[in-house]
Amino acid sequence: MADTPSNSTVSDSTMPSPLRCLIGSLIAAAIAFGAYNLMHAIALSFASKPIQSSNITVVNITVAVRTLVVGITALATGVTSLASVGLFGLGIQLLLRKSNDSAAE
Repeated sequence: MADTPSNSTVSDSTMPSPLRCLIGSLIAAAIAFGAYNLMHAIALSFASKPIQSSNITVVNITVAVRTLVVGITALATGVTSLASVGLFGLGIQLLLRKSNDSAAE
């Protein structure tokens, strides 16, 4: 019974429309822009507050945590930026493929 495909599943052969790709690209770009602004604000906040300790262990842990926080937000910015570019490229490819299919008929 678990092997039976349900009617609600989408088949693998259907391609998204170019409009959906371009809308997805705009949404991913907006998320990337927000993540970039967040990363910038976090980095400025960390830069404006120096570490107030003379203990080398505390300084090393603080630097590691700051680096990880900025690195994670930079990773989020990069991933969503690449997703935006990829979706935009897919939308353009689908538009070109659709125009080539119409010209061939």
